[in-house]
Amino acid sequence: MKEIIPIQQIAQMIRVIRGEKVLLDFDLAPLYGVTTGNLNKAMRRNRQRFPSDFMFQLTAAEAESLIFQFGISKGRGGRRHRPYAFTEQGVAMLSSVLKSPRAVKVNIAIMRAFVKLRKALETNRELARKFSELEQRVGKHDEEITAIIEAIRQLMAPAEKPKREIGFHVRETAPRYRTRK
Repeated sequence: MKEIIPIQQIAQMIRVIRGEKVLLDFDLAPLYGVTTGNLNKAMRRNRQRFPSDFMFQLTAAEAESLIFQFGISKGRGGRRHRPYAFTEQGVAMLSSVLKSPRAVKVNIAIMRAFVKLRKALETNRELARKFSELEQRVGKHDEEITAIIEAIRQLMAPAEKPKREIGFHVRETAPRYRTRK
């Protein structure tokens, strides 16, 4: 069965805000095939289905941070209200509020993305725990094994993105001289 939206695409949209893994309203709306305004309108009509652990509105500071991080527009033509963040349970509740075949398919894909993210985090925690145990067993006696463990830890660490240089790059070319005949 072909997925309506690739899980990797959804996983990239998941953000951690206030210690919760959430999807923001403006990321969810295109997935469901509705406008952000209509998604929020449906949520407000069914407010009793969205307690604070299912959905919350970002504070002004959090919204401002999003503007700087992701280039969300503000002012004329932009949002007039702060975004809403939906937890995994809130996203599950959205499928019952939006009531369309697409909403059900999108919801399944989103739930799979949350599960995949949880598994990846658990795998990393387990690997880090095993390395700590190994490091304690080896102790300081064998420097070579300690160096190998440290090298593996550095490989496990998330790669730092290279910083882009500011300015123009000019290629050096040989000067062209005209010869007179």
